[in-house]
Amino acid sequence: MTAASTPPVVRRREWLDRINTLRAREKAHTREGDAIAAARRRLPMTEVDPSTPLVGAGGEVRLIDAFEGRAQLFASYHMWHDGQPAAGQCEGCTFFTGHVLELAYLHQRDVTFAVFCDGPFEASDRYRRFMGWEMPWYAVPAGSRDALLAGRYFGMKACYLRDGDRVYETYWTTGRGVEPMGSSYGILDMMVYGRQEHWEDSPAGWPQPFDASAGQQLRQDGRPTAQWSRIAAGHDDDLGSAKVAAGPADCCH
Repeated sequence: MTAASTPPVVRRREWLDRINTLRAREKAHTREGDAIAAARRRLPMTEVDPSTPLVGAGGEVRLIDAFEGRAQLFASYHMWHDGQPAAGQCEGCTFFTGHVLELAYLHQRDVTFAVFCDGPFEASDRYRRFMGWEMPWYAVPAGSRDALLAGRYFGMKACYLRDGDRVYETYWTTGRGVEPMGSSYGILDMMVYGRQEHWEDSPAGWPQPFDASAGQQLRQDGRPTAQWSRIAAGHDDDLGSAKVAAGPADCCH
């Protein structure tokens, strides 16, 4: 670390003054976020077939069953690279799905969180178990994709409301719109070096080793970063495919 890669040092009074100046912008940002959320709550909704089939641990179920009796459903549409080993699965979906661990707070507000995966249930559920995730997990069969995606693609997040036996989609987003799921990014944004990704506006000399355009910020040595702790703990990453991960990183990390 050099002087060029660290902030200037000032007395605490000046440091606090600079933070207080920034705090006014942060509060304005928070209030604008509140206003956007208020507008989101006032959007119209569109009806979805409640009987749209999904595949869960017990076999075929309906979309309305994924609510688990609650009024609202947040569906995280998880991309899948069919036939690829665990190391070849989507690093972005792994990153965001892996942050959703404590569901009690959502359940308290009458919200069910569930993953709707593009892959076959058996293989993708093996991936869920390898990662140690416990959220509800469903595969979306080919015949249900048009009804649910409506021209969009996996990687999106969608919000649903149940009114009796009828189901409505109230909101959806994708790309950076899903970042609220990734609490690590929120923490990194408060750190002096930020996310350390190429696109960030940081002072000259700040470390930025991760190229987000190439997915490098979410992979390490050929795997989604979060997989390495599972490998170290002895978790089995066999997804039941004939293909296996290759390369020294998979056996020597």
